[in-house]
Amino acid sequence: MLYLILSLSLLAPPESPVEWLQPLTVTLEDTFQDEPVTYTFEFQNLTDEPLVVDNVRVGCGCTASEYSDIPVPPGEIGTITVTYDADSPGYYRKYVKVFFRDHRGGHKLWMEGFVESAE
Repeated sequence: MLYLILSLSLLAPPESPVEWLQPLTVTLEDTFQDEPVTYTFEFQNLTDEPLVVDNVRVGCGCTASEYSDIPVPPGEIGTITVTYDADSPGYYRKYVKVFFRDHRGGHKLWMEGFVESAE
């Protein structure tokens, strides 16, 4: 029985070093074609040490991110700004994956909305 409990505890996902201060999927207001859409995600550092955003991977070339490599002190707020190049009309759902230094796994953040034709 003890072996089973230890095995299951090893499979448990690591605790998150952050708390996201909004849903992981945000629905944005409609925009027009060729008007970039930008949203800033906020997170709070839940660790006892300064936390650094190590990398942010975008899901496609139409999405870009901005973040600081300055450590976020324990309990403080950090930000990641995501911009979608709204060059095509229609519904969009784009993601970025955020990685923190010295912490396993990434956090997937989604932006979705609708782009209206410029005509």
